[in-house]
Amino acid sequence: MTTLSTHVLDAAVGRPAAGLDVVLADAGGTFIAAATTDADGRIAWADDVDPGPHTLTFATGEWFAAAERATFYPSITVTVALDDEHTHVALLLSPFSYTTYKGS
Repeated sequence: MTTLSTHVLDAAVGRPAAGLDVVLADAGGTFIAAATTDADGRIAWADDVDPGPHTLTFATGEWFAAAERATFYPSITVTVALDDEHTHVALLLSPFSYTTYKGS
């Protein structure tokens, strides 16, 4: 079992992406959990997950729309290969681009 967290930053305005909904699913698309980023743009899932491929789907379209901002990405799905240690997925977000990386 492993633990998982994410951190989303709005690179266009230089602030955390607070209030962004994220869905965690396994490789087959089976729902595992949903959460919303906190004021610092973070989520730490409380339950352990099995190692292997998982997806994080970020509801970016709804989040940008709530701020009355246009975006090219109505959602962003990131597939990661979890191992037996803690995994942190960072997402740098702007309306027309994004970057993701394995954080610490």
